[in-house]
Amino acid sequence: MTTEHTLSVAEQNHNIIRLSAAQALTGANSVVFYATGAIVGNAIAPSASLATLPITTFVLGMAACILPFGMLARKHGRKAAFMTGTGAGVITGLLAALAVVMGSFLLFCVAGFLGGAYAAVALSFRFAATDGVAKERRARALSLVMGGGVAAGVIGPMLVTGTMNLWPPHTFTITFIAQALVAAISAVILMGVTPAEPVAAATKSAGRPLREIVRQPGFLKTVFSGAVAYMVMNFLMTAAPLSMHMHGISQQASNLGIQWHVIAMYGPGFFTGRLIHRFGAMRIASAGLLITAGSVLAGLSGTDIFHYWLSLVLLGIGWNFGFTGASAKIIDYHRPEEKTQVQSLNDFVVFGVMIVGSFSSGALLNLYGWNAVLWGSLVPVCFAFLVIITTRSRSTAGQE
Repeated sequence: MTTEHTLSVAEQNHNIIRLSAAQALTGANSVVFYATGAIVGNAIAPSASLATLPITTFVLGMAACILPFGMLARKHGRKAAFMTGTGAGVITGLLAALAVVMGSFLLFCVAGFLGGAYAAVALSFRFAATDGVAKERRARALSLVMGGGVAAGVIGPMLVTGTMNLWPPHTFTITFIAQALVAAISAVILMGVTPAEPVAAATKSAGRPLREIVRQPGFLKTVFSGAVAYMVMNFLMTAAPLSMHMHGISQQASNLGIQWHVIAMYGPGFFTGRLIHRFGAMRIASAGLLITAGSVLAGLSGTDIFHYWLSLVLLGIGWNFGFTGASAKIIDYHRPEEKTQVQSLNDFVVFGVMIVGSFSSGALLNLYGWNAVLWGSLVPVCFAFLVIITTRSRSTAGQE
């Protein structure tokens, strides 16, 4: 079994700072695309029912690229995956800008796919923060890097609001060019991350067979809870900007709601790690599902801007607790030499499930309205919560 090199405290802090900054900049990519994707899609798509297809291709890009990036990191180190992903982010912005100018829906969907590839590599930032860190500090390191995404909630909406009308005939074109520049800056920051071990050492042992890892008690439950937390967040976030637009809410007000949503997604990261250390990862994941249910209820209470804002804020907090809790628990199921394989498998499942949610939310919104989207999200949330609490009850009963 490979033993992972433990970094010094200074090196750990150095990595956390850089990965947090990269999380903020890379997160802005997702904010820009989620804020504009459905609106641009609605303007240039051949059919209104395809308005959210660019966001679906974004999620598809995430799911399709997670495993390849994991293999790349395993063979050549995480930094190689980082550079490849941020390169895709630069191309995303340039292609999206060209698509808007040309009015090409197909090209915009291709840009969405590459944007998803960029977002896929960003998912590994949280796990990279735990490399070379003592077990008792891993949950905090992971949550602190996720906390860096708070800045994404400021940078993303600022990019959209400040640039969307700079070229009046082609709304959002300059926004996507600015997003490409931000991706390039992220690449420069990631170049300074200190690896926890030489690449050769990481590949000496292949670790246990994947089927043996998956069969560990609680593994599938953990993956499922994380998948639901992210799927429901994406399900509602995909439809929310377009729903606000359909209800006459201004783009600026919509951007502000998304801004607070992203801040709520990542802000708790500064203390979620401590909560996980005190109460346990799956208890925090369960709390996240309950908060997400509260977000749905807030959305069902009305369609004024404040109803959307409250729903989006609660959705962000619920996602943070649910996804961070599940992510922290996944670390317990793998050895150092298995980390990229297990982590990429986990994220592949999460975003494979999200593909269904992102596409169906747009169709559901156009056919049946915002309330149908909200009610549709409650089913997986309730099911995931019941799976967690019933499994825990059985485990407790077996110990008595």
